[in-house]
Amino acid sequence: MNDSPGWAKPGPNPSDGERPGAPADRPVSGDPKWSAEQPPPGQWTSPSPGQTPPPQAPPQQPQQPQQGQGWGQGPYGGQYGQYGQQGQYGYPGGPGQWGQPPAAKPGVIPLRPLGLGEILDGAVATMRSHWRSVLPITLVVATVVQVLSLLTQKYAMADLAVAPEAGATLDQSTVNDIVVAMAALVVVGFIAALGGIVATAMLTMIYSRAVLGTTSTVSDAWRESRSQMLRLFGLTFLLGIGAILLGAVLILPGLMAGSVGLTVVGAFVMIPLFAWLWIKFSLASPALMLEKSTVFKALGRSSKLVQGTWWRIFGITVLTNIITGIVSAIIVWPLTIVGMAVFGGGMSGLEDGTASSAWGALVLSGIGSIIAQTIVMPILAGVTVLLYVDQRIRREGLDLELARAAGIENYGTTGG
Repeated sequence: MNDSPGWAKPGPNPSDGERPGAPADRPVSGDPKWSAEQPPPGQWTSPSPGQTPPPQAPPQQPQQPQQGQGWGQGPYGGQYGQYGQQGQYGYPGGPGQWGQPPAAKPGVIPLRPLGLGEILDGAVATMRSHWRSVLPITLVVATVVQVLSLLTQKYAMADLAVAPEAGATLDQSTVNDIVVAMAALVVVGFIAALGGIVATAMLTMIYSRAVLGTTSTVSDAWRESRSQMLRLFGLTFLLGIGAILLGAVLILPGLMAGSVGLTVVGAFVMIPLFAWLWIKFSLASPALMLEKSTVFKALGRSSKLVQGTWWRIFGITVLTNIITGIVSAIIVWPLTIVGMAVFGGGMSGLEDGTASSAWGALVLSGIGSIIAQTIVMPILAGVTVLLYVDQRIRREGLDLELARAAGIENYGTTGG
């Protein structure tokens, strides 16, 4: 295993009921060698007449928790908690059930299948505990994008409301202003996409190390991610082109024919198809970065990991976007309203549309957007990375490899 948990390309998926890395003497459901004639170790059938039952081994004393861990007694006598925390009750065999010790947690998440709360908490915990690495990346990207957006709104977009010059027809002036504004928006959008790609790549490396409990500086994140940066740009470009082509194929025919009904039908087909493809390839970015794969292999990996759990990933992704959208609105809108009211000329500015282009309103709105993006961007990136980790733990036993990388000995053997 390499230094960054890239987590090289995994082997074939285990068969149903088989736990990757399970000890050889542990029974597996459906395994023919553990038939009724030969019970698995630790079990025995009713003895025949005259037969003495086999002696039972004395119960093993529970291992003392390592330094930093705390196992308390739960309400049903089981052990629960992780590092002294209570209330960890989850899937069968998880912490707090049947006397099993809690899952190892070297970093921001326990090394077992994750729930919704653990994924969100892991994303926020990484941003909080590794803020020296996370916030500079998102702050720089958000600042550059918002400064360019502010200049575009002030100059390029404001020209649309300027009266035509003398000697020029209204149509010519309007067309020229629209072309300039659209060109400026394209440039800003391209720079924003480029900044988002760089931030996503570096944040992925920071989150991958946070899972192992290790820190990563900004320079470390850049050094580990730059080799895949061009491929990530290609992946983003390919997904964007695919979304545009999907809309063109389904919506454009109705618009060109002037048929409202055909346009509506195309939109109804496009929306669920777009959502399905969005989730199907949502894990391609972390797969590309952490497995050091190519664009098309990353798309295939995402499709394979999402298969069978589409609705779960869809729900978590949509909920995360709703939460981050609410957080952004709480930060941005109050500053925008204050800026337009104080610097936009009051009600007259709101009526003629000049309030939104005033310097004070633009600056306050830009500050709010920078703060919101600095907070929201790492949460979105973190949830995507942790969803990828969770799917690989569920399907491929990645927790065993992560435990070895974190230096946890005898992980996955009897007793967890």
